[in-house]
Amino acid sequence: MQDTPFSRPVVVGIDVGGTKTQLRAFMGEGQVADHVRTSGGWRPHDPVAAAEWLAALIADALPTGARPSAVAVGGHACETPRQCDLIRIALHRHFDAPALVVGDAELLVPAAGLDKGVGLVAGTGSVAVGRRPDGSVVQVGGWGAVLGDEGGSAGLVREAARALWAAHDRGEAPDALASALVEAFGVAEVPALGAALEAASDVSAEWGRHAPAVFAAAEAGSLLARDVIAAGGRSLAALVVRLSARGVAADDVVIAGSTVLAQPRLYDAFTAALAEALPGARPRPLRVPPVEGAMALARSLL
Repeated sequence: MQDTPFSRPVVVGIDVGGTKTQLRAFMGEGQVADHVRTSGGWRPHDPVAAAEWLAALIADALPTGARPSAVAVGGHACETPRQCDLIRIALHRHFDAPALVVGDAELLVPAAGLDKGVGLVAGTGSVAVGRRPDGSVVQVGGWGAVLGDEGGSAGLVREAARALWAAHDRGEAPDALASALVEAFGVAEVPALGAALEAASDVSAEWGRHAPAVFAAAEAGSLLARDVIAAGGRSLAALVVRLSARGVAADDVVIAGSTVLAQPRLYDAFTAALAEALPGARPRPLRVPPVEGAMALARSLL
């Protein structure tokens, strides 16, 4: 009997990021879908809603008549194994193929072609994840821009504002960082930055989009900006150190994120701090889309 166009397994991998989502699907070695859309509507803390969102995404992206035979999802803000598993269980209401749901940072190691290591993301926020030898997941960081996410763009802006306020309290004259952030937030002076930060309706996005001002100030000679960036790099390295202390193999550290990979000053600060704290750790910038990790995980389910 001949195969119909979609009678063979269609393997689906999905990377749900903080701002955009990418789905890829393959039948054998042939790609049948590569779909990118915004992540608007993704509600990872509501398993039923999250599963419905994923099912609609799959139905929209796959060719007519195609049904998934395995699905792996890396989900932004899917923070615990229990939360991810509840989404996986809810997915089975929509199709009976084997499925796996993990946090989006867990896609990095398989995307790099590795079976163990640390995945570190520093984009708008920051988080690191890995697995112990028994397979249990350990995630550190990722606590949001208000209280955490050091080394991510939003966290850098927060710390830059704190550094400026401390300099103001010491009676220091405004420097290039002060000028850059005051202009970026459209306020008249450093003390007004507090109200501007507090007025943000989406803290991570609205703070994070001003991170280029911090890096520009560092290039313009601001010692405050340089100190903030160096501290951000040390904070990212500290995430890897925490994972290593908890039994995660940290020989390979796969790095992704629009901030750390796009800003050499931050990347260099991170790698220098990592080399000092864990001399055997190898930083490996991810050169392929994280959705490749989702595809690798999906294929492992067959």
